[in-house]
Amino acid sequence: MRRSIATVSLSGTLPEKLEAIAAARFDGVEIFEPDLTGHHGRPREIRDMAADLGLTIDLFQPFRNAEGVEPARFARSLDRLERKFDLMGELGTTLMLVCSNVEPDAIDDDGLAAEQLRAMAERAGRRGIRLGYEALAWGTNVSTYDHAWRIVERADHPHLGLILDSFHTLALPHDWSGIGDLPGDRIFFVQLADAPRLDMATLMLSRHHRCLPGQGEFDVGGFTEAVLRAGYTGTLSLEIFSDAMRSAPARQTAKDAMRSLLHVEERVRRVEAARREPAAAPPRRVELFDPPTPARLDGIAFVEFAVSHASQAKLADELTRLGFRRLGRHRSKDVTLYGQGDIRFVLNAEPHSTAHSYYLLHGTSVCAVAYEVDDPLRALGRAEAFGCPRFEGRVGPNELSLPGIRSIGGELVYFTRRRADGSIDFETDFNLEDSGEAPGDLRRIDHIAQVLPEGALDAAVLFHRTVLDLEPEPVFVLPDPFGLVRSRAISDRRRRVRFPLNIASGRNTTTAKSVSTYLGAGVHHIALETADLFAAAEALRATGTAILPIPTNYYDDLATRFDLDDDLLAAMTRLNILYDRNGDGEFFQLYTQPFEGRFFFELVERRGGYDQYGAANASIRMAAFSQLGANDTLVG
Repeated sequence: MRRSIATVSLSGTLPEKLEAIAAARFDGVEIFEPDLTGHHGRPREIRDMAADLGLTIDLFQPFRNAEGVEPARFARSLDRLERKFDLMGELGTTLMLVCSNVEPDAIDDDGLAAEQLRAMAERAGRRGIRLGYEALAWGTNVSTYDHAWRIVERADHPHLGLILDSFHTLALPHDWSGIGDLPGDRIFFVQLADAPRLDMATLMLSRHHRCLPGQGEFDVGGFTEAVLRAGYTGTLSLEIFSDAMRSAPARQTAKDAMRSLLHVEERVRRVEAARREPAAAPPRRVELFDPPTPARLDGIAFVEFAVSHASQAKLADELTRLGFRRLGRHRSKDVTLYGQGDIRFVLNAEPHSTAHSYYLLHGTSVCAVAYEVDDPLRALGRAEAFGCPRFEGRVGPNELSLPGIRSIGGELVYFTRRRADGSIDFETDFNLEDSGEAPGDLRRIDHIAQVLPEGALDAAVLFHRTVLDLEPEPVFVLPDPFGLVRSRAISDRRRRVRFPLNIASGRNTTTAKSVSTYLGAGVHHIALETADLFAAAEALRATGTAILPIPTNYYDDLATRFDLDDDLLAAMTRLNILYDRNGDGEFFQLYTQPFEGRFFFELVERRGGYDQYGAANASIRMAAFSQLGANDTLVG
């Protein structure tokens, strides 16, 4: 497929946008008219700049409120149209987007609209230009793709066709199953965008919350599959209106945008595979992006902390109190391995290393996560196919080179596998003590929660969806004592890997302060699963582990909301254990106090199939953290 993006989707000046689009290896670009009118140079210069960058200008847009108008106004529209044709000649493009009329006084007459669009197409044909008619979801009379098609079909002009937009199609409660039956040669252009399902007017959703495919909740893959099934062989283009993307660096946005288009093409392949029937649809006439299939995720192999020599000893003491024991030291580096159950933590104090650089920027923090997969090289190949740079660290003699990449936040991501004897590849680089077994109350990593800078949530969701094939869960808005925190978890289908992603919507929340204090995103807590949280909590009390104190008022309220046994409630109160219930499922959780103000640990026990994260307790947790000493507060 040819891939394109509208200039409105990115921040910056028009030349900056073109350079970013070319750097992300797009084939073409849509020129959004306000970007051109705000540029000091002539359109011819933009044409030459795009050509020098290897870009074609595939579409000029938009031409507004042209059809369904009184004759005198239509005559003025034709004059305006001719001037735009002159401009398109300078730009070197031959396709214009004409969107459906949104004026309140637009005339509701399909015959008149078809007649006027035909007259416009006749003039366009004399210039070698084509017009694509697009139904805006808030169009006064024409708001759906099939209505627009009826008018185009009635106009019956070879220089007039249809432009389909996933946002305008999927934002409405309208049956779009007929797209696959359209004549593909009459679809002149296809624009793609995603969006969350929000309870707001479609126009407001469009102007502020359109996002890249894979970041929202629309079935963009199914829409695109229907378009290709119709026989469309042209460009797939992105048209995004997003407050976050308009303020983000253009090059990063363009890179994410390319990743999202590749994600759509892969989704099309999956939709096609799912809908195959004995009477198969005609084969596609275009080739789609075909990355390596996702590796099977079997869990988190290890979490690596960047530490100094001083904090290494302090964190080791914290882990020991939690029941972890040292399993070994690295063969050639100042790196130690701690474990309990299937949980592995790596403490990296090696000077002149990537971890040391990370420590200088962010303090004691998680600098890498390794995934246990069935095929590490396939996982690496998939990540590289989606534009992730490979990472190769310093490797000593006879040491393992773990396949790895850099994530969008700068942390490292490794892929490793479990051997037939039950050991994991990376452990061969350590001189293991005793048997290397790690008994204890804690069994595995349940989830890893991250805090993100403002505007980074959608990019993080897209990264995890494409590279790791994780799926996003619903968004929760969590009340912090000083603002709100948006939280969206993303996980694999077997729930072996879970990442709640959090972003603050105010400067005074502890989440936002953590981002500014520690220079960007980072892990703010790691949840560890146990089969018996009460026994684990008693063990923590015995070792003197500092547990987050929960107000007694919480337990008084809990007694009014749930029918809990008095002895159980008393034990929860004494041990600072929080509780949630969903259907037959129950969830018990407690938190340690923060380590150096940077991160903390959560212990969880799931019963009866509970599959959430205790969001009902988030406000209690954040309020409790805010009441700790000034040196101990951190993210919520």
